[in-house]
Amino acid sequence: MTPPRPRLVATDLDGTIVSWSGEITDRTVAALQAVEAQGVPIVFVTGRPPRWMADVAERTGHTGLAVCANGALLYDLHAERVVDSFPLSVEIGLEVARLLRDALPDIAFAVETLDGFAHESAYAPRFDVGQARAVAHIDRIYGEPAMKLLARHESLGPDELLAAAREVVGDVVEMTHSSTSGLLEISAAGVSKASTLARICEERGIDPSEVVAFGDMPNDLPMLAWAGLSYGVADGHPEVVAAADALVDPPEKDGVARELERLFSTAQ
Repeated sequence: MTPPRPRLVATDLDGTIVSWSGEITDRTVAALQAVEAQGVPIVFVTGRPPRWMADVAERTGHTGLAVCANGALLYDLHAERVVDSFPLSVEIGLEVARLLRDALPDIAFAVETLDGFAHESAYAPRFDVGQARAVAHIDRIYGEPAMKLLARHESLGPDELLAAAREVVGDVVEMTHSSTSGLLEISAAGVSKASTLARICEERGIDPSEVVAFGDMPNDLPMLAWAGLSYGVADGHPEVVAAADALVDPPEKDGVARELERLFSTAQ
């Protein structure tokens, strides 16, 4: 018996449908658009801030909703505006930063807010973040609720850093990573890709069992666990590979596109 067709597709971007060189293939664009043409919404669910969404929206022609900053923001791609947010308070964020710095003195912090990106002088951005609105100590740059608190450690790997941070901080906040270097992404407690995706689905009367999700990194794990059908990228993080229901090829090989064509019978 053929399983019912999913009613919503949720997909991570970088490493899942966007290659690490920043490209989205023509086949992936065509597959996404074919699914949407059948009346099935596509939701991009990403760690990216809104300022990094315009190129993907333009390339794919996507004008719907996106979950940004690991669930802290719900973003309207058509209107290019934030429609809901679930930030990390200044009080809790600064306390978490203090705990982490006490345990890991070489750690450096950055904050992503609705007003932009700011970082400590010891925090070395790996990507083009644009002009930072401020470069100063965490106490100076964290004066409003943050979409993400970022913590970088140059000598620890991402898994090692995440384990150490969880031991120190506990479950006061949501901590994850999506990097191959020592970078933590910290959100308010209970905020994840899954929590905001669930809000979208609840408003549309879509059950988790009717959602198919794709991802490749630990920040995707809550979403993959929540969705009724989950796919990990075959060259993704080992925890994702182990947790997913099935695997797809990386974006350079059109893995998500091929699976969407199969699920929705859109292949030509």
